[in-house]
Amino acid sequence: MSLKSTQFRVIDLFCGCGGLSLGLHNAGYNIIAGFDNWKFAIDLYQKNFKHPSFLIDLGNLEGDFSIFKDFNPDIIVGGPPCQDFSSAGKRDETLGRGDLTLVFAEIIATIQPQFLIMENVPRFIKTQKYQQAKAILKSANYGLSEIILDASLCGVPQTRKRFFWIGEFRGKDDQFQLDLKANLSPKPLTIRDYFNQIGKPLDIDHYYRHPRSYKRRGIFSIDQPSPTIRSVNRPIPKTYQPHPGDSALISPNIRPLTTLERSYIQTFPEDFIFTGTKTHLEQMIANAVPVKLAEYVGYCLTEYQEKLNC
Repeated sequence: MSLKSTQFRVIDLFCGCGGLSLGLHNAGYNIIAGFDNWKFAIDLYQKNFKHPSFLIDLGNLEGDFSIFKDFNPDIIVGGPPCQDFSSAGKRDETLGRGDLTLVFAEIIATIQPQFLIMENVPRFIKTQKYQQAKAILKSANYGLSEIILDASLCGVPQTRKRFFWIGEFRGKDDQFQLDLKANLSPKPLTIRDYFNQIGKPLDIDHYYRHPRSYKRRGIFSIDQPSPTIRSVNRPIPKTYQPHPGDSALISPNIRPLTTLERSYIQTFPEDFIFTGTKTHLEQMIANAVPVKLAEYVGYCLTEYQEKLNC
């Protein structure tokens, strides 16, 4: 028998400050627990969710996954650390954080929830860890649908591209085709349109985003989606030289986006509680799964379930 999304019991293994949990909650899922190894993230998570959350290092469980089994989840979700795979990182799978993706797969294989949802950077599909994790899940009889989604087509004013695995426990039949493209927007969502939509119109037309190097542009228009939100958020340096790709010349009307504005670009709602140091908040917001992106995936899975119930 197929469950409705409101009946699904969901645990989030890399909950961070809660983007994936909140998005799935908004899509009608019953989030029952969150887990993370970063105290600052767990502290913030606990301020925003009523269900229990736990400070835990999944890399030190040594195969004992009983804490997750006790929750009897129907869905296990998570975004394992992506720094070892990311184009913004060192692209070195031997650094250790990529192993948590394998732990995630092993937890799925052991607990055997009906569904799994995993998020990572697009480059993940080019890694050995991708092949290893996929082999673990396939051996555990999971059918997998996978896609790289552009968040700007999913209700997020940001061209953040992310890889998703959605898996279903299928027994011997591992064919699982979930349509994750049917509801994509025909055009990207701009910052201006989204901020007007949420009743927070900006007082600027262009903003500064600190580039990774001065070979890259730093000035962007709010009439486009934001590039991927990163943890670095600095004032315009006095030494900044105009770049041919800049959307406008440096002027007193151009500033960096605030931490709160960046949280809106990640589609966190106005009433989401953010406390802590600016450095920690910027990092947690940048690491989060955009709320509306998680909602989009959740609604796609709900539609799949509704078709099964017809």
